[in-house]
Amino acid sequence: MRTPEQELRNMRRVALLLIAAAAEALADQGNGPAPRRIVVSIPDRMVALVEDGRVVRTYPVAVGKPATPTPSGTYEVVQRIPDPTWYAPKKVVPPGKANPLGTRWIGLSRKGYGIHGTNNPRSIGRNASHGCVRMRNQDVEDLFERVSVGDVVELHDAPNPELDRIFGTQLAAVVSGGQ
Repeated sequence: MRTPEQELRNMRRVALLLIAAAAEALADQGNGPAPRRIVVSIPDRMVALVEDGRVVRTYPVAVGKPATPTPSGTYEVVQRIPDPTWYAPKKVVPPGKANPLGTRWIGLSRKGYGIHGTNNPRSIGRNASHGCVRMRNQDVEDLFERVSVGDVVELHDAPNPELDRIFGTQLAAVVSGGQ
């Protein structure tokens, strides 16, 4: 049988262990994966993958036509589908060369919208889609491997200082012929 002093010492020991475990758990939260965002500049027709405030990669894209514009706003990745099937009214296109979604679908929390590949790579750099963000297949495959469900996707329909910071040098190089 334990004495009251022994019980008190035991409870203190357990309390200290719990406090140490909680402190360690809180410290580990700062060591998780870097915050990741996909930033889309609709007017520049460019996408950037940003991790922990640093631009990891940029890609040229096609965005919505004037009649079917890409919506601006902040969304989340809700789906990642390799080799998607395209469903349209009275038409289903299985994975393959004829599929307008290309080789990957990154679905957004705005129903019906996503970032995807294409069977028409000449459309990249244009306002050509029905509102989705369209990428070259090799680019969307690269992005697909780098993002996860839950990542933030920002679709910007007007220039702003952050877009200038992210895309400014790439756009200047394109305008000047890559010099």
